[in-house]
Amino acid sequence: MIRVLLADDQLLVRAGFKVLLDAQPDIEVVAEAGDGQQAVAAVRAHRPDVALMDIRMPVLDGLVATRRITRDPQLPDVKVVMLTTFELDEYVFEAIRSGASGFLVKDTEPEELVRAVRAVVAGDALLSPGVTRRLIAEFAARSKEPTAADALSELTDREREVMALVGIGLTNEEIARRLVVSPLTAKTHVSRAMIKLGARDRAQLVVLAYESGLVRPGWLG
Repeated sequence: MIRVLLADDQLLVRAGFKVLLDAQPDIEVVAEAGDGQQAVAAVRAHRPDVALMDIRMPVLDGLVATRRITRDPQLPDVKVVMLTTFELDEYVFEAIRSGASGFLVKDTEPEELVRAVRAVVAGDALLSPGVTRRLIAEFAARSKEPTAADALSELTDREREVMALVGIGLTNEEIARRLVVSPLTAKTHVSRAMIKLGARDRAQLVVLAYESGLVRPGWLG
């Protein structure tokens, strides 16, 4: 079972998501929270696989809550997915840098929400490819001069190549087609790169790809 925490200050939003997710045979909502402080406490108490986190909440906003969760060494396996009203919410960019695995707009289609929860647990792809590409473009526009690429020295040439493709927003299936390999092989290369770089998930791998200079903004064209 995939264990999910719902954190949103709107009770109706939580109720709707809970009904949808609990109806799935492989997903269970184990806790709810109405503010960021409650969310952090609930994550520590229940250790969910995924925390669906609203950005704007009282007491402690979702961005700060996400940082506390993703930087807690006791919670290495908890994935955070940000919930936002607008696709290009100004806080989403910082949320990804803070360790969030992706984000969804609140009016997303029900099947997309379910798919997203499963995908982030599998570590298979960033959420909502079209929205993700816009997020990557935003990251590219704001990125500073690349840092030294010493951190990538442990990667093989193929792992660097795969990481660069992850950095421009390709899924495992798209990477497999580009490199003429199986999706499983592509996923294995992605996983090895994440392990070697200490990346929590695919979203952080994208950040590292830009910060190291492996991927540059012009590549998105």
